[in-house]
Amino acid sequence: MKEYEVVHEIFNECANNQMRDVFIEEVPIENLEEYVKQHHEKERDFSFEREDLADGTVVYHVNTSGLLQRYTFTEI
Repeated sequence: MKEYEVVHEIFNECANNQMRDVFIEEVPIENLEEYVKQHHEKERDFSFEREDLADGTVVYHVNTSGLLQRYTFTEI
């Protein structure tokens, strides 16, 4: 199992507020896709897209009923 720094960003839906919630943690993770799915298993409208960056960072772009979120995984 690898350990990752996980940055979870939740983008604000309000047009006049460009701030977002940002959560950072270090977590041992076996399967990145399952980690993301587990955090949204109660969502009815859930979709995601994986992006692999050249430096090895993995980014999941998540849409839950129109609320945009991003998970960035960097191996420690």
